Amino acid sequence: MLEGVKVLAFDADDTLWSNEPLFREAEKKVAEALSDFGDFQYISDELYKVEFKNMGDYGFGAKAYVLSMIENAVNLTGGKLTGEQVMYIIDSGRRILRNPATPFPGVEETLEKLSKDGRYELVLMTKGELLDQERKIARSGLSKYFSHIDIVSNKTQKEYLDLCDRLRITPKELLMVGNSFKSDIEPVIQLGGWGIFIPSETLWKLEHTEEYDHRNLFKVNTFEDILNILI
Repeated sequence: MLEGVKVLAFDADDTLWSNEPLFREAEKKVAEALSDFGDFQYISDELYKVEFKNMGDYGFGAKAYVLSMIENAVNLTGGKLTGEQVMYIIDSGRRILRNPATPFPGVEETLEKLSKDGRYELVLMTKGELLDQERKIARSGLSKYFSHIDIVSNKTQKEYLDLCDRLRITPKELLMVGNSFKSDIEPVIQLGGWGIFIPSETLWKLEHTEEYDHRNLFKVNTFEDILNILI
């Protein structure tokens, strides 16, 4: 058992189940539909600019992504986007919203072992649009393992401090498990907490940041590997 750690917090998207590949597939299909206005890389780069600009207004999630894709398409077509093209983009986003949230291999078994072990309180902390995240959590069947579920608009030090306040712990008593160094790991270890980093194959551009070693940080290849650290 890690000295002083009382609570294990888990990220959801791309830590417990696959999510980002659905966004990338939607982006690819929309770019193909708009190929008369540029190649994939150009359309993708322009979309990133629009997403970054809209972040303060729309936040994170599939609905925000669809709005940014529509705006990007309007820009690319010089305002000549057709109703059919708009519906195609909306349908691409709807497929993201219907993510089955099937847990990665070993996830449920690992959570069950940690729950039965009883050394730590397990909580879920994910960012995104409330309804979308609630539905994915329900479809995953994993909510039974968590004593507390937090759905937040962003993951910065503030949100982690708020979580600690609600759980009545200090940051040093918190360990975060996630696939994004920027959102899941760095804010926690900077507060004096702990992190287990499980890099994912696909990462959203806005989550890219410099990674580094830290005395409170562990890096593993699979979700099941966290048991070697925690039990």
